[in-house]
Amino acid sequence: MPIKILIADDHPLIAEGIKNTFLNKKEYDVVGIVANGKEVIGFVKEKNIDLILLDINMPIMDGIVCAKKIIADFKNIKIAMLSMHQEKSIITELMKIGVHGYMLKTIPSKELLFAVKNIYEGKNYFNADVTKALLSEENTSHLEPFQEKSPLLNELTPREKEIITYISQGNTNIQIGEKLFISPRTVDTHRTNIMKKLDIHNVASLIRFAFKNGLIN
Repeated sequence: MPIKILIADDHPLIAEGIKNTFLNKKEYDVVGIVANGKEVIGFVKEKNIDLILLDINMPIMDGIVCAKKIIADFKNIKIAMLSMHQEKSIITELMKIGVHGYMLKTIPSKELLFAVKNIYEGKNYFNADVTKALLSEENTSHLEPFQEKSPLLNELTPREKEIITYISQGNTNIQIGEKLFISPRTVDTHRTNIMKKLDIHNVASLIRFAFKNGLIN
């Protein structure tokens, strides 16, 4: 069964461009395009949806309010933000709400397909530009490295530490795979294992851990 996708964006040309990414891909099925959060709510009440690609700035009901309502009332639907906003405050607010992904609209088509598949499978996905925004705006002046390294470091393999460093530098799974000569899926498996070992659930927390433990400067 293909992944049933709803696109929510009030710019028709952008929405059609996003839709074209999934055109002729049998694993994906764009079942609708709507222009605001209110239309999203109405659509998901009537039709089966697996995943919503949700813009933030929309009339009537914006993407943030819509994301809150969907996560509260339709727990089986995955939410991925697709926006031009790079502000840390907006990204972190949406991460706290519980969105499953956050990508900028500049994301390459190939990576968007990869992200949607991973989010559908129950993983989180934040593309490199989002990670860089979190890292560049992170106030590290108050983050003193641990006097003693966290004992959790001993739980990590050398490869996992290497991947943490690359993630913290803003690299995507695809880019990390190219650097380490492994597949993006293998990188994603490592990422999942790292999050479990460290009991960390988002990139911002991973960056903090990496800084405090000397994995990045």
